[in-house]
Parts: sequence; structure tokens; C-alpha cells
Amino acid sequence: MANALTLRFRVDFGSRFSVGIGKVELLEGIARTGSLSQAAREMRMSYRRAWLLLEEMNLSFDLPVARASVGGRGGGGVVLTPFGARLVAGYRRLESSLQPLAVACLEDLGRHVKAGSPKRAVRSLGRRSRAPTYKS
Repeated sequence: MANALTLRFRVDFGSRFSVGIGKVELLEGIARTGSLSQAAREMRMSYRRAWLLLEEMNLSFDLPVARASVGGRGGGGVVLTPFGARLVAGYRRLESSLQPLAVACLEDLGRHVKAGSPKRAVRSLGRRSRAPTYKS
């Protein structure tokens, strides 16, 4: 197949919190680097955005997904908790189970994607746009 089928999804925990690939990749970056700022840089994400996502995850579960240490001899850092590691592993396990199913169900449709198609549809289709105003 010329166009590889890639699955992207998120898991909603109730109606107020979800985990998708972005949060999972942030947690993986933290696990790999031991640093929230380094994980954010690798994702080309602002430190503030990364901090907010991590804080949201820590507040949304009754167990933290990561813990920060401040200062000290080697400086501060962030480590994934066992619960955070389980969250990442569970998401990746679900992803690896769903990928073959997505291919089985949709692979033949991928043959109909036009060469040179835009990666994403025009975003403004669902938004109301204002007519331009001109000064006379």
C-alpha cells in the first residue's frame, strides 16, 4: 500500500479528562530524559504547556503519573511513577492491538487517497468567518 495507515486515538476517562498520543509521548520523554524541560524541547513544546499537561494528569488521577524533585546535587528532575509507567504501557499496548484492526478494516480504503493530498483538511470549514471590512 502506497499510503501507510496510521492510527491516532485518545482515551477518555469520564467526560473531563483524556489521554492521547501527546501526553503519552510527554511521559515517555520524561522517562527517557528525567527532565520536563528536555522532554518539552524534544517535542517542540513550550515548558509551560508541558508543565500544564503534566499537572493535569497528576491532578486527574488519584495517583501521580510523575514526581518532581527540586534542586539538589545534580539539579532537579522529574521521574515517572510506577503508575505513570503503567499508563504509558497500557496506552501503547492498546495502540499495538488496534493498529492491526485498523489495517484490516481500512487498508483497502487507503488505496483511494490521492497522491499529493494535503495532510489535513482545511481547518476553517467548520468555523464561521467574517467577511472582510473595507474602509471607504
